[in-house]
Amino acid sequence: MRRAVLKEAAKRFPWLANVTLYGCLFAGGDLVHQLIAQKEHIDWKHTRNVAIVAISFQGNFNYFWLRALERRFPGKSAGMVFRKLLLDQSFASPLSTSVFYTGVSFLEGKEDIFEDWREKFFNTWKTGLMYWPFMQFLNFVLMPLYMRTAFMGCCAFLWATFLCFSRQNGDGTAAVALAFVMDPRKTLEAMREARLERKKQRAQRAQREN
Repeated sequence: MRRAVLKEAAKRFPWLANVTLYGCLFAGGDLVHQLIAQKEHIDWKHTRNVAIVAISFQGNFNYFWLRALERRFPGKSAGMVFRKLLLDQSFASPLSTSVFYTGVSFLEGKEDIFEDWREKFFNTWKTGLMYWPFMQFLNFVLMPLYMRTAFMGCCAFLWATFLCFSRQNGDGTAAVALAFVMDPRKTLEAMREARLERKKQRAQRAQREN
């Protein structure tokens, strides 16, 4: 019964249902990351910022992007699905990742909103290539158009957990994220030391240049 109601809502209000679900699942991914990190207090401001970016850009962009792809490359033939996957991973994926890093940094009021993007974007995009092509293949082949953004949101729940970890503690690689899941405290300590070392090196270079 509940599943039927949700399906009917997605059909009658596809934009609202898809974008809302996408944003909620993305914010949920941030909460999961914080719980795995065993923080003493949940950083609700960070979850709010993630939700704002997810709803205002990610969900809306993906909703209209998936429809544009279907209009340009209709159907589920191998050629059409390949074209959709190629465009999705070469354009939409890097754009969404870039907006996430810079958007959350902007909402936090960071002085350099491109710092995380410069340090982690390429690793994150490469990691995404091990995940999103398979998820989007299933999306394009199995899901009706009105449910595709919602399906992406379900996949993005896991991805958001990875993104939030990468932005706050990781480096955008799957190896460090896996190590974090296996031993959160040890991994966080190692990443803190690595960040401090990078800051020290940048400060030394700045002093030499001056």
